[in-house]
Amino acid sequence: MPCSPPRREAVTLAVFRHIRGRNSPDGWPEERPRCKLPDAPFMQAPIAMTDDPTLWPATRQALAIASGQLKSRDLMEAMINRIDALSHVNAVVTTDFDDARKRADEADAAVAQGGALPPLHGLPITIKDALKTRGLRSTGGATQLANHLPDRDAPVVQAVKDAGAIIIGKTNLPEWSGDLQTYNTLFGTTGNPWNTDRVPGGSSGGAAAAVATGMTAFEIGTDIGGSIRFPASFCGVYGHKPSFGVVPSTGYLDHSRGGITEADINVIGPIARSADDLQLLLDLLRRRGPLTANLPQPRTEASNMRVAAWLDDAFCPIDGAVRDCLEAAVARLEASGVHVDRSARPALDPLAASTLGMSLVGEAIMHDETPANPTSHHDWLHMDRERQSIRAAWHEFFGQWDAVLMPVCFIPPFEHLQEGNFVTRTVLCNGAERPYSDLVRWTILTGMAYLPATVPPIGRTADGLPIGMQVVSDYGRDLTTIYLGGFLGDLMGGFEAPPMVPVS
Repeated sequence: MPCSPPRREAVTLAVFRHIRGRNSPDGWPEERPRCKLPDAPFMQAPIAMTDDPTLWPATRQALAIASGQLKSRDLMEAMINRIDALSHVNAVVTTDFDDARKRADEADAAVAQGGALPPLHGLPITIKDALKTRGLRSTGGATQLANHLPDRDAPVVQAVKDAGAIIIGKTNLPEWSGDLQTYNTLFGTTGNPWNTDRVPGGSSGGAAAAVATGMTAFEIGTDIGGSIRFPASFCGVYGHKPSFGVVPSTGYLDHSRGGITEADINVIGPIARSADDLQLLLDLLRRRGPLTANLPQPRTEASNMRVAAWLDDAFCPIDGAVRDCLEAAVARLEASGVHVDRSARPALDPLAASTLGMSLVGEAIMHDETPANPTSHHDWLHMDRERQSIRAAWHEFFGQWDAVLMPVCFIPPFEHLQEGNFVTRTVLCNGAERPYSDLVRWTILTGMAYLPATVPPIGRTADGLPIGMQVVSDYGRDLTTIYLGGFLGDLMGGFEAPPMVPVS
């Protein structure tokens, strides 16, 4: 059965430019470089809108607060009510409503006084519980940190606070962010807001579920094997996995409990309801100082881009329901005038490359040489040399192509599966059992090579489950993937709230 794009209301938005126009230059955090906005079609295009401000993109929410049309406190109370009303989803697991209300009142008072405001002024947000938040319980989903109160924020958390956002709570995740589902002993299981019997993805599943249901203006996720991309796809929202190193990843709670080092492959990036939000947030989250990445603008507008589509492959075959959605999205892109080549491939063995990627992720997670992880430093260097040859193959490929479209996962959101582990579990695809570990093969191909990937919602299966698609480009070409991802998501209808959310 054909994949059905979500319904769409046509409402024109140029919020991104309005916010920057009001607050530039004094309203921005010091020393934080700003991306030049491309003259991108999706920036002026219609996007899904409702009269419910909790479901607006963060950019529109911020503009409404800054202009006095919407009070931060009112938006916050609506989000708190949503968290309470949909508590069975179990997306938000730690809250700080009292302090947040005080800060919202202060934000509204600042608007009334006039003057420059930071770009996220008064926006209520939640933060994935993998990230350290000063004075607010931060567990990583692990019993070892059940009562952990950090004395400082992760750099990305500090960045959005500096930009005016107000933290109202923390969102659920698997223990140590170590699964493609979202459950742990401390807080239990998070359901997919489109069908709570299904997983929301992981490890940023609580984050994506909160964004999809209007519990937060946006979220900050982490991704080492697909932990932003899976939840974005499974919950029907937008996610961006930055190029490795563009965003600082210290303050991330893994087995080393949020140390000062940054794990290989792991990145931190935004989850939101629009591509505009992704670009604004990436700009704010980028690393400060001499190591700030210079992210080039898209080479050209979408109609002139050279786009490849790698929608299926024998190394990791795609379920028919997912394939229908991918094909529908590419067909819509072609109908819009974009040339898409379905046969172009990088010069690499995807099975070998994804298997290597799994090993590298394992090394990044385990950290130390132990009986359970006998890999030596010499072994890791050998794997890294192989990785560099794969990165070179991707770089050569992107010398000819602006972007490649790829699946996120070979199956739609699946039923909760908590017995066993990554090695012993299986999932069904086209009626046949497949190894659970295969779920990451499409995402690990790009993650292990440090590439940027944006996931827009592209439609839903016949039984109403969201599907997203990876838009991937060369290292540092984050603005290209966000731009094309926004263009594609726009064509397919953009964000739509799940039926459990009352839409006015």
